[in-house]
Amino acid sequence: MDFSRWGFLVLIFVSFSSTPICSDSPLSSLELSEIPSKFLDFAKKNEVFDWIVGVRRKIHENPELGYEELETSKLIRQELDNLGIRYKYPFATTGIVGFIGSGKPPFVAIRADMDALPMQEMVDWEHKSRNPGKMHACGHDAHAAMLLGAAKILQEHRNIILKGTVALVFQPAEEGGGGAKKMIDAGALENVEAIFGLHVNPNFPLGEVSSRSGPFLAGSGFFEAVISGRGGHAAIPQHSIDPILAASNVIVSLQHLVSREADPLDSQVVTVAKFQGGGAFNVIPDSVTIGGTFRAFSKESFLQLRQRIEEVIVGQAAVQRCNATVDFLTNNKPFFPPTVNDKNLHKHFQRVAGDMLGNDHVRDTEPLMGSEDFAFYQEVIPGYFYLLGMQGKTNEIPASVHSPYFKINEEALPLGAALQASLAIRYLLEAQPQVPSSSINDHDEL
Repeated sequence: MDFSRWGFLVLIFVSFSSTPICSDSPLSSLELSEIPSKFLDFAKKNEVFDWIVGVRRKIHENPELGYEELETSKLIRQELDNLGIRYKYPFATTGIVGFIGSGKPPFVAIRADMDALPMQEMVDWEHKSRNPGKMHACGHDAHAAMLLGAAKILQEHRNIILKGTVALVFQPAEEGGGGAKKMIDAGALENVEAIFGLHVNPNFPLGEVSSRSGPFLAGSGFFEAVISGRGGHAAIPQHSIDPILAASNVIVSLQHLVSREADPLDSQVVTVAKFQGGGAFNVIPDSVTIGGTFRAFSKESFLQLRQRIEEVIVGQAAVQRCNATVDFLTNNKPFFPPTVNDKNLHKHFQRVAGDMLGNDHVRDTEPLMGSEDFAFYQEVIPGYFYLLGMQGKTNEIPASVHSPYFKINEEALPLGAALQASLAIRYLLEAQPQVPSSSINDHDEL
């Protein structure tokens, strides 16, 4: 390797000059491979680590639900201003898209969600939620802080972005609100050709990441059905039409959709998790409400499940002389498509993560039945979603996401920040855009 050339690159990394490099000379494969470890070293510096942690704790103390992330969005914009990063706001009410680079193609995005969950935090610590009934129990506070950390890394090292632009996508309302779809509809992915996202995993070791090519997370939907009969006294059921009996038959029949109609090699789930009806021991109610979720790894299987759920509920209710209406709740809980990782981005992820963490810390994993609205991005451009381990070496069994006892291991924050930044910059440095410049809208505000 040319020592003088590498020495020049190192000087760039440590000086953080604001003057862009004008040379179009590409970096060598060795120089590219060393970027992730350099970024991680930078993210682990005390002042950078403390800043990322501080941002995460501020967000954690003030959790806000989907499309209500006003203070969270304000904090993020303030930090972007402090970093000298240009951005556009608002997208989908509270969303933000920042830009680092030339403002010209290629564009690559890294994304974080910002919303909290409607639950009371039970972890007793200094930075506990200050908003009763709201908690960051899914790690979105960490995701947003890591994306800001990635922004800081990229901004400090922006001189090695010889071409292209990194878009920083801060998204509202992942938890059932379909914030990703609304971000797309608002133009947040304009000119973007690839996107990366992550999620913390409390059950995976710190310093390891996992994902897979192809279907990774399931598509998901929700349903609610009202089964109506005729109420009456429980001692004379012949004068009533019992919706509880009808609903019970519906629930049993719904389980047959997976066990008897689905291909055993095509994983699917139908779960009824809500059953409401009646309020007395001796009264048959007029109606019963049931609800649940259904999931599948292909769009075809998902749509087939949706159709059959409605047919079974209406048909089985009719067998018991009841009427049924089915609502798939798409106004409040839009269907999430399956999360399907692009095979070429999977190879890119393996190379970059391997360079940062070591190949033995980059794991392929089986598909998971969880869902993520990141999948909406993958329906319009190639995308890649992965899990970031954060389980420390303790005997404590970590609480799962969506638990009131959920905790973030803050030692994972610099890892996520550095990896997101590395995935983006390596994509730009390795990309060979094929789109004619005349078809691209430049972000001249940069």
